[in-house]
Amino acid sequence: MIRHCVFLRFSESVTAEQQQTIYQKIAGLKSVCEGMLSTDYGDNVSPEGLSQGFDGGFIVDFDSAESRDNYLVHPDHQAAGAELVSMLEGGLDGLMVFDLEV
Repeated sequence: MIRHCVFLRFSESVTAEQQQTIYQKIAGLKSVCEGMLSTDYGDNVSPEGLSQGFDGGFIVDFDSAESRDNYLVHPDHQAAGAELVSMLEGGLDGLMVFDLEV
């Protein structure tokens, strides 16, 4: 299984409602991306103060690396990803991705 972790630094102008909308679009990709098992998303709630401004994020679990790779190139993912990047501080600089094999 692959756990796809995405950490986000939203622009100050992005509302909580807009964040929820993009998270729901990403979670909705499960209906078109085979092997996408689950999605969790929300605000960073760590008390450690080490988030470096990454105040939101989501995690998608895939049944395999192949499913994750198919998701990455899926046109619906590409569209949601472009919309997400437009909402981030500094565009791609407001995004960090970390994948784990679990």
